[in-house]
Amino acid sequence: MVASLIPVIMVVSIAALFALTFLWLSRALGPQHPSPLKTTTYECGVPPRGSTEIRFFVRFFLVALLFLLFDLEAVFLYPWVILYRSFLAEGRALFALGEMAVFLAVLLAGYAYVWRKGGLEWQ
Repeated sequence: MVASLIPVIMVVSIAALFALTFLWLSRALGPQHPSPLKTTTYECGVPPRGSTEIRFFVRFFLVALLFLLFDLEAVFLYPWVILYRSFLAEGRALFALGEMAVFLAVLLAGYAYVWRKGGLEWQ
């Protein structure tokens, strides 16, 4: 049991060692001369006017999170479609269809909830 985990432990430890080494090298060898100009907010090459701490509407973040949520759930459909042929060959096609129906029902219920709450309106 533990012997089968040794390659995984080695890969994770080598990756951590590389990450820590490059972080240390960046810190040790990189330029460290901060100035007021270097520490100002940089926004597309345009100097900031006024306060750089403006408030964004939560709706933008909500739409972004909803996009990620529905995008990720759509990604889960592809492996299921690929595996459906093997479910069909094994005689578990009806069970797989039921699982996918429940998955899509939950997805559509979430979509209806967001739509009813006005999360998709751009006012």
